[in-house]
Amino acid sequence: MNTIITGATKGIGKALALKFAEAGHSLALCARNEKDLKDLKTELETLNPSITVMIQTTDISIKADIATFAKAAISAFGHIDILINNGGVFLPGATTEEADGTLEKMMDTNLYSAYHLTRAIVPYMASSSKAHIFNMCSIASTTAYPNGGSYSISKFALLGYTKVLRQELKDKGIKVTAILPGATWSDSWAGVDLPYDRLMEAKDIAESVWAAYSLGKSAVVEEIVIRPQLGDL
Repeated sequence: MNTIITGATKGIGKALALKFAEAGHSLALCARNEKDLKDLKTELETLNPSITVMIQTTDISIKADIATFAKAAISAFGHIDILINNGGVFLPGATTEEADGTLEKMMDTNLYSAYHLTRAIVPYMASSSKAHIFNMCSIASTTAYPNGGSYSISKFALLGYTKVLRQELKDKGIKVTAILPGATWSDSWAGVDLPYDRLMEAKDIAESVWAAYSLGKSAVVEEIVIRPQLGDL
């Protein structure tokens, strides 16, 4: 099986890469930091020497970078079984006060990256017996909250896009799932003065994705909402 993961070197993305590598999936991974990608490639190949790990330094907010990454993944593997549009960015603020360009930046990164990469990869999923697309949405995809600003707008849009994909691809044998996690430990939360168990662990999100992927051919989980036990922050 061949799996693509964007934003693969941190948080949920890294947990996903570890989970799928452990299960024997070859991986096409992208992120902005080349060193982080090389370190992750080494870690994954040590974890499972039988897999192939392709890495590409990519800024997913740039359409041309997405196209380059897609071509590299297709060249490396020929066909793709799983696409996980995980990469994203969070810039806090109110829509009436945030800096000019904030909405555009988050739409480019959180929505358009998934749109462009999916369009490039779907034709190469047709031969897969277990094709699946996962889009990393958010609790902010359904609930607006203070200081969420343009991030919420972009995540609402990503959930909408995921629903559209589900309808477009259901008769083509490609499953589509939206993942809506609440607060999860990542670099974004580094230094926050909260008990560790107040937020979720990234590995639990990865386990949820794997569980959805593991269902039989006739069933699909359309949405996974997962929150900390004590609720949203």
